[in-house]
Amino acid sequence: MRPLEKKKALRRLHVIEGQILGLEKMIQDERYCVDIITQSSAVRKALMGVEDIILEHHLSTHVVMQMKSGESKKATAEILKIYRLSNQK
Repeated sequence: MRPLEKKKALRRLHVIEGQILGLEKMIQDERYCVDIITQSSAVRKALMGVEDIILEHHLSTHVVMQMKSGESKKATAEILKIYRLSNQK
């Protein structure tokens, strides 16, 4: 992974870690359900942001290399796998 992308992904994961700890505290403190769900939704969106960074990197590096080296079937299979995973959310 390129250094800037790696730094962005790790920073987002660090923020998500804090959000998870906050969620845990909200549940321990028996906070209002809607507030907990709102925070949980924010964590999901933040994780999707990390996935976006990694996917963009994968498509612009690995998939391009696979296509150039004649491994288009492998590249297509990986893209379809990611597509299917994203539709399960």
